[in-house]
Amino acid sequence: MEILLCDARQDPPLLEIHHLPFHDVQKPTVGWALQILGIANNQDDLAISRKGCYGVFGKRKDWDSPLYAGDRLELYAPLLIDPKSARRKKANRDKDSLLKAKALRRQAAKPRP
Repeated sequence: MEILLCDARQDPPLLEIHHLPFHDVQKPTVGWALQILGIANNQDDLAISRKGCYGVFGKRKDWDSPLYAGDRLELYAPLLIDPKSARRKKANRDKDSLLKAKALRRQAAKPRP
């Protein structure tokens, strides 16, 4: 069984093709591939214990999710900034600039003695 491993935990991301030994008796899963590749020993391994740190084709997957030939198994880097707080900060910054622009327009519209 051939899969593509994309490891985004390092810079630049590493892309490797791996041939995994597959027997018809077992069902290949994401966890099985991570064990075969030597990335993790089990689901609670520190290397992958963070939620959402691996997936297939950009979709977060669980340890027991099925894996098919030709899939791209991805290991994600941790987020440096919380997206929710970044959006909130940008919205506040935009709101501040709007309020400043309104104040300047009001000030410019006032008649000067």
